[in-house]
Amino acid sequence: MPTYVYRREDGSTFEVQQRITEDPLETCPDTGQDVERIITDQPGVIFKGEGFHVNDYDEYGPAEKDDSDDADTS
Repeated sequence: MPTYVYRREDGSTFEVQQRITEDPLETCPDTGQDVERIITDQPGVIFKGEGFHVNDYDEYGPAEKDDSDDADTS
């Protein structure tokens, strides 16, 4: 379930877990102030394990494939 960040009228923020299909909140459940949903700069995507972002790319671009690892030894 996604976590959304809301900003109250006084500028303070809070987080709420809501289903994607739920309508955005209009008032703060704690204070009753009007709120707006804000977009945060931290996406909810986490890369774990090995993958292209770890193995194949660095600041110099794509890594060159080393054929010696895949050579047929028969």
